[in-house]
Amino acid sequence: MFSKKPLTIKQQIKQLQDRGLTISKTKLAEKYLSNISYYRLGEYWYVMQSDKLNHVFKPNSNFDDVIALYNFDAELRLLLFEVIEKIEISLRTKLIYHLSHEVDPWWFQNFDLFTDSMALVKTLSNLQEELTRSKDVTIKNHFKNHKDDKRFPPAWKSLEQTSFGALSKLYGNLKPSVQSKDSIAVEFGAVNHTYLPSWLQSIAQIRNFCAHHSRLWNRNLPGTVKLLSKPPNPWIIKTENVPKQHEFQKLYIHMTLMKYLLNTIQPNNDFKRQLYQLFNKYPKVDQNALGMKLNWMEEPVWKI
Repeated sequence: MFSKKPLTIKQQIKQLQDRGLTISKTKLAEKYLSNISYYRLGEYWYVMQSDKLNHVFKPNSNFDDVIALYNFDAELRLLLFEVIEKIEISLRTKLIYHLSHEVDPWWFQNFDLFTDSMALVKTLSNLQEELTRSKDVTIKNHFKNHKDDKRFPPAWKSLEQTSFGALSKLYGNLKPSVQSKDSIAVEFGAVNHTYLPSWLQSIAQIRNFCAHHSRLWNRNLPGTVKLLSKPPNPWIIKTENVPKQHEFQKLYIHMTLMKYLLNTIQPNNDFKRQLYQLFNKYPKVDQNALGMKLNWMEEPVWKI
């Protein structure tokens, strides 16, 4: 049975010091530990331990470096959240526009358009909950003014209420025969529907990590992506800078795909500058833990 007892903040600091972590400003450390849990910070000092079973720290391990790494990760999440927001709004817009014109404004509840009916049922069930809870005036007025219409509100109203994850699932679940599926992929520079679903799913997972304040640095991401052999837009030209399959668990390739998509939405964006400045602000951060490639900023996809 689990037998560990909770430690006071002073006990936490003493335990870290006894294990070899240098804490020169104990009062400041107390302040951090009263606002950021020991367990959460442990995700950042874990790599500093030479003996992970007994939690013994490597020589010269410093609490200040733990906080710097934590702050870097927090700022990275904010940066990526901002980038993902632009991709999400663009995807939502393209889905609503193309499918509403190709089919009708209620295409998202047309089971003939989708491959997996059970997945669509789940998506629509979640959407129904969102609409029921919504305080949005547009949604409330729609139900008030159209009481006899038992359908969902049209796509341009309903899909504004749903998540990026649901949007990516809707797109991925569309049958290949739906023309808009390719049209949207082409607009994003993904050539056809084969590649874009995996990009969107991985970005949706990263968005969830950002939204729940979960660690991104040194995290093995669960998703994988399909890469184009010859992308139509600027990409990575150095073969050694294209991650291999086993490197897809690192953040670099996913951030590069975000940049690729963002370049179609907002040319001359400042994602590269912000990311470069973040690395400069925290020079001790191990970029290899994110899978960053040497001179990544010189690749064509990052130059735009």
